[in-house]
Amino acid sequence: MQDDLSGTRVRLPALAISPIRAVLRRIAYACAALGVVFLLVALDLDGYKDSYDGKVSLLDALYYATVTVSTTGYGDITPVTPLARTVNIVAVTPLRIVFLVILVGTTLEVLTQRTRDNFLIDRWRSRLRDHTVIVGYGTKGRAAIRTLLENERAKESIVVIDPRGDAIEEANGDGFAGVVGDATRSDVQNRAGVSRAKEIIVATQRDDTTALVTLTARQLNKRATIVAAVREAENDPLIRQSGADVVITSSEAAGRMLGVATQSPAVSALIEDFLAYGKGLDLAERPVKPHEIGRSPSQCDGVVVAVVRDGRIMTYADQEVSSIMEGDRVLVVNAPQE
Repeated sequence: MQDDLSGTRVRLPALAISPIRAVLRRIAYACAALGVVFLLVALDLDGYKDSYDGKVSLLDALYYATVTVSTTGYGDITPVTPLARTVNIVAVTPLRIVFLVILVGTTLEVLTQRTRDNFLIDRWRSRLRDHTVIVGYGTKGRAAIRTLLENERAKESIVVIDPRGDAIEEANGDGFAGVVGDATRSDVQNRAGVSRAKEIIVATQRDDTTALVTLTARQLNKRATIVAAVREAENDPLIRQSGADVVITSSEAAGRMLGVATQSPAVSALIEDFLAYGKGLDLAERPVKPHEIGRSPSQCDGVVVAVVRDGRIMTYADQEVSSIMEGDRVLVVNAPQE
């Protein structure tokens, strides 16, 4: 499905039907309409008159059905009894209309496709609220989406932006709505509903592009949580200045994992376990419960490893978190439920 400015296109996921299958389906419907008319005439041969010999055979009935539904109408075979004329009024004529609609359906579909697409896109965009926008449908973007789905996020709440048409086609095939275009442009982000998004994940291939996308997204949406991935750690401050709440350094994180794996494979395996939601141990953030206020982290439900207070992350061993306060959030290790 397409939008109309500067080559930007919005595509909604839909079932793909091959052209051959669509044509065969239309032919089958047309043949069905023709067959029904033939049966109606064949069941009442005496109600029709042939100007050639006065009698109507089954072959004549098939001939009459063909010229009637195609609106050719030579007039050599006509209904003469009240019943036959009634059948033509209430059944044959509607079937003739259906037959014509089927035949010209492809042309009508082409003529109305743009209007229908624009209607569906406008309706989809009007319903878009508190969703997640993924900029970049590469390895990082797909991995982020998998994690969201593992956290029971609905596919309908995820919108993908990518300049590559084939990437958006792949996203559509996976069940996600997508926008083809350059995400550094505000009009492209507006088509993805960035101004109404709850979360924005920037997973582009270049750090300079990430900075521009983040800056544009923050200008459009002041309240959304923006998470961005960069390749080089030196670009972290730039991305944060552009408006990102969280910056993940992909190359440095991968390097650290490699180093940890060589020194302690068990620690590396545990970190991977934490990253894979729903398998083994999970690291999750949640608000404190009323009965936990005033208690120490060790007295809270679950294994608390850190406390988030006023935007600061403090470990459980920090003296400032000797007791939990109202408004705090805790990072806990959750074990799988048996």
